[in-house]
Amino acid sequence: MVLGTASQVPTRHRNHNGYLLRWDGEGILFDPGEGTQRQMLRAGVAAHDLNRVCVTHFHGDHSLGLAGVIQRINLDRVPHEITAHYPRSGQRFFDRLRYATAYRETVGITEAPVAADGPLARTGGYTLEARKLSHPVESYGYRIVEPDGRRMLPERLAAHGIKGPDVGRLQREGSLDGVSLEDVSEVRRGQRFAFVMDTRLCDGVYALADGCDMLVIESTFLDEDEELAVEHGHLTAGQAARVARDAGVRHLVLTHFSQRYTDPDEFERQARAAGYEGELTVAHDLLRVPVPKRR
Repeated sequence: MVLGTASQVPTRHRNHNGYLLRWDGEGILFDPGEGTQRQMLRAGVAAHDLNRVCVTHFHGDHSLGLAGVIQRINLDRVPHEITAHYPRSGQRFFDRLRYATAYRETVGITEAPVAADGPLARTGGYTLEARKLSHPVESYGYRIVEPDGRRMLPERLAAHGIKGPDVGRLQREGSLDGVSLEDVSEVRRGQRFAFVMDTRLCDGVYALADGCDMLVIESTFLDEDEELAVEHGHLTAGQAARVARDAGVRHLVLTHFSQRYTDPDEFERQARAAGYEGELTVAHDLLRVPVPKRR
């Protein structure tokens, strides 16, 4: 769910950043900028839907909404743990936002700041990873990787005479009467999602995007303003699309647009001109974008 798509300056049609990923029953909120709490209301997203909050960096358009979101979590007395990830170097900003005004603290938010590349959390359904990006302030992108599974092959099961409850037994135990799980199944690759905000091109961008089913990535500028993008630590539509093309991304979502541009279709045109041939979405506020189904 796209809650906001503006860059530094919100517009009449674009709120500051905010993105909610629903992943196997969990809700992960990325970069809640100013106005996120109201956008959540408009999108039908409740504080109870949140399990993690991931902040890439502490520029206002990516973090000013933390104060309202955290207070709403406490007002609604969310009954489960909520974990917050953000650059450790910005701890003072997180503290100020968490306690920006007086409120009754009823929910314990677990602070899990990011200080280096690598895994941040492992659950039964995914691993959350971070990679450092290139921006005037320290910034990290996030990546979610689902573990690979196995897909049972009916024709191979039939050839070995395995059916009914024995299929489940084989899956649990790994072998049955001399038949291994590998004999009657194939790898089902886990899904991968990446979230890349304010950055120049760097190794971290490519590492995050590699093999993703969906990549949500900033494209603040159009290609004719590439010098400005490099100067301010941002990407153009063409740069983002070439990353997606080279990384084998299945669905590219462009967002975080400068207010200087009035024609969103131009971002799509430039992304296609850069050679990206997969599914492409130019995001707008309150848009729902499904993660592609497993292959």
